[in-house]
Amino acid sequence: MDIGHAQITSDIANQASWHVDWLWGLPLIISTVLFHVTCFVLISRRVDTITARPIVDRHPASTFMLLMGTVTLLATAMHALEALIWSGAYRLLGALPDVKLAMLYSLNAMTSYGHEDLHLQNHWRLMGAIEALNGWLLFGLTTAFLFSMIVRLRASHDLQRHTDRLPLRPPK
Repeated sequence: MDIGHAQITSDIANQASWHVDWLWGLPLIISTVLFHVTCFVLISRRVDTITARPIVDRHPASTFMLLMGTVTLLATAMHALEALIWSGAYRLLGALPDVKLAMLYSLNAMTSYGHEDLHLQNHWRLMGAIEALNGWLLFGLTTAFLFSMIVRLRASHDLQRHTDRLPLRPPK
């Protein structure tokens, strides 16, 4: 086999493995985004239930801090579960040698931190970039959700303050 033929064979193998990376990566992106959005819908419904209670009107600052802290903690847990899903895929594919390294790699890829000297096997490296793309999408959704929570809770508090200033009876 000459050098030209070996290069062509290598290029074809690399392109084929990139297609496999996408075949694994896209369903992982879709499933983690759907999981993320579903969790935020459930969280949003629960926040609506909590903010409808009278005690919230008496302690708006405490309620705001408690709700934002809880939602942030839940969002962090969601990201950890999503990284665990990706790390499971890396282990299933044999791209990384053990669960701890797979989770560390996944968190590095998802957050675009990438500080650890840890790499996927060559034919799975594109999946790391695909996971980073997934991380950007998930963190964007989280940022949008947290911002919407701040706006919604603030609007609810402002509405309460405004109605507190209204007279109980209309003037005659």
